[in-house]
Formats: sequence, structure tokens, C-alpha cells
Amino acid sequence: MKNLSKQMLAALFALLISAGAPAQPMPFNEAGVTMGHWHLNSRDVEANKKIFVGMGGVASKPGDFDIVVFPGLMIILHLRPGSPPASGPTEGSVINHVGLIVQNVQESVARWKAAGVPVVPGNNHRLDQAYVNMPDGLRIEVLEDRAQKQLIQHEHVHFFLPEAVIAQSQAWYAKHFGAKPGVRNDAPVADLPGVQLRFAKTDKPMVPTRGRILDHIGFDVKDLKAFLAKLEADGIKIERPYTFNEKTGEALAFISDPWGVSIELNQRRPQ
Repeated sequence: MKNLSKQMLAALFALLISAGAPAQPMPFNEAGVTMGHWHLNSRDVEANKKIFVGMGGVASKPGDFDIVVFPGLMIILHLRPGSPPASGPTEGSVINHVGLIVQNVQESVARWKAAGVPVVPGNNHRLDQAYVNMPDGLRIEVLEDRAQKQLIQHEHVHFFLPEAVIAQSQAWYAKHFGAKPGVRNDAPVADLPGVQLRFAKTDKPMVPTRGRILDHIGFDVKDLKAFLAKLEADGIKIERPYTFNEKTGEALAFISDPWGVSIELNQRRPQ
């Protein structure tokens, strides 16, 4: 969200609210963390934006970035001039896929197909699951919760890791981000506001996210300077230091987890 004027941000938030999508992320947890965004190295921004809008997202371009917002998630569609295109899909990287959840999968699939969304059936003919395979290689699992208030919202990020390090990864996010460890379908998870981090075992080598279609994920934090100080005290390298944008009143930094997930940390301007 760099290079956005206050007027542009205000216009974006007004648009999101009028469209029924909440402009604010989920409330912070005790560690001051909540889910923020996916950052995609899009080869074809317009094609991907059309798909996300067809799924119910709200699109805008308030500054340097094309943005699509779903409840609980901002998707940034961007490839800086001169940057190489994405080197591969999510499959094969530490983040195998990401997940959204809808009120009714079959009704959503019918709408999406009519809008040209590349949606395919779920595993083993499941009616409460589907997948959207984006042209650039982003794989999105779609699941169902008929009790949720939103037609569609963000749900999970699914890590594929060697079995020997899954518990370590779960504990790392618990320690540094305040994620709540748990189990889902006999597999470890870690819950943060707006997202469930899920962990699956794989025997195949996984590559880092940086440079792939899903280049990094983003978390919003309440107090970025204090958060970074705690990370450094715990021995975590800050790959891009605290950077404040005077135009927007926002700040960012970058780190990576020990298994190759690139993470942007953002302190948003209070609304």
C-alpha cells in the first residue's frame, strides 16, 4: 500500500464499504497481529483481476498497485517494471495453495463459471469443495460454511513442509505472531485473526515463495517498531528494515520464516 495519498485511501475505503466488503482487517490478536494480504507477481494483472472480481472481490487502483479486496483479505496484483515474471506456481513452493470460504460452493461455482472463472471440482467429487486455478499458477481451495455471514471470505494458507519441521513451524508462528496452535482433520494448524495456517507433510523439496506467483504473504501489526524489536531480540533477521511512508502514514518491513515463506509486515494508517 505504498505511494497512496490519503485522498486515494479514503476513496478506496468508501468504495469497499459501499460494496459491502469491510475496509478493515480482523481485530488484532494479543500479539498485535492480523491477516493482511497476498502479493501476487502477476504476468497479466487485468486477467487475474477479472477472475477475482468474478468471484466477488472489489477491485481498485488507488496508486501503484492494482488491488482486489475480499472480506478479511487484500490481494495485491503487481509486477514492478523491469522485474522478472513469476518463476513458478504455488505448487512446488512452501505455500502450496491458499483458501477462501463461501456460503455455498455449488451456487458459487455456477456464478463463477458464468463469469469465466477457471474453477474445477473438489477432490473425490466433494460438493463442499472446489479449486480455482489462476492462469499464473496460484491455486485457491474453496470450502463451504453455510453459517458464515459473508458470501465469500478469506480462510487459510496451506504450507507443505517435511514432516520433521511441521511442529517447529507451527511453534514459530505461535511464538512470534501469537498464533493459536490446534488440529484440524488430524493435521496441525495455527490460527490468527483472519487466517488459519495449515500444515501438510511432503517428501518433495519445496522452494521459497520469493519470486513465485505468490511472492509473499502480509500480516498487519499494531506497532511495527515494537514488533520488529521483539523479532530481532529473538534472533530473526529483518530483511527490509522499518520503512515509513510519509504520504500515507503507513510503514512496512520484510522478514522470512525459517522455511522460505516471505512475509511483509505492515502498520496501517488508523481509520
